[in-house]
Amino acid sequence: MNSTTPILLVKSGGPQAIGQWRAHLAEFAAPVEVREWNDPEVDPQAVHYALVWQPDPARLARYPNLKAILSSAAGVDHILADPQLPASVPIVRMVTPETQQRMAEFTLMSSLMLLKDMPRVIGQQARCEWTEFSTPRTARETRVGIMGLGALGMACARLHAQMGFITAGWARSARQEPGVQCFAGAADLPAFLARTDILICLLPDTEDTRQLVDARLLAQLPSGAGFINVGRGSHVNHADLLAALDRGQLGAALLDVFDTEPLPAAAPFWRHPRIIVTPHGAATPSRRERARQAALTIAAFEAGQPLAHVYDRVRGY
Repeated sequence: MNSTTPILLVKSGGPQAIGQWRAHLAEFAAPVEVREWNDPEVDPQAVHYALVWQPDPARLARYPNLKAILSSAAGVDHILADPQLPASVPIVRMVTPETQQRMAEFTLMSSLMLLKDMPRVIGQQARCEWTEFSTPRTARETRVGIMGLGALGMACARLHAQMGFITAGWARSARQEPGVQCFAGAADLPAFLARTDILICLLPDTEDTRQLVDARLLAQLPSGAGFINVGRGSHVNHADLLAALDRGQLGAALLDVFDTEPLPAAAPFWRHPRIIVTPHGAATPSRRERARQAALTIAAFEAGQPLAHVYDRVRGY
């Protein structure tokens, strides 16, 4: 491309991934020149877009003509952690059809694992123990509740409903979806929790949602309920979760996200017999899919069209 072509600066996957990013973005005709994050020959004035994962603090503020920041993941916490983040530059979340499908598949798998008591099976295998048992319900008799009905949460709700789970969702504002009972706002939360046998957390990270899953919330679930967290580690009070599991208020949990990642070896979640730990892999799309979405986003911006999945700094998601 010529010198007037805007630059997309990429920090995702390390320097070894830049060749793949270039090839994929070229495949989707992204109207940019793709450069690696630490390329010393990049002119800061020419950087119009940045596709990033955990950008260096204060780095994005160096680019005076930056038009949009594209997260390499669905979450943007890793970008918001920058104290000098340019306040006027839009941040676009990486939400793609593949992301939605992967998250829906992962949460459905997780619900089935808790329904079939896979924590018990995993424990028995570790002890070389053969003990036959049955589980009390089928999916059609099990009430799943999803906290957070954005693009990912709604995809999860639809797939659970298709599988036969009695499916509901809860969000801050009202939603409508065939086959999904929708609850909204603080006033509806107790009724939502009371009808939920498996609770899935897919909330955004906001002041209102941090530590929301605490002893008070967990006590409102039916005794022995399951809990799945694919939202943020910050949503959960760790001590309250462990206590609920130990006393049987929760029957089991599957956790994919944590306050500190990688999860430290000393964390009690690793060894709790009623917890399944997965390494934050619920919905990571392929690099090609992320490049496709980035190309679409940049093309829309250049054409003056509205952008999808823009982070709202006021609402916090």
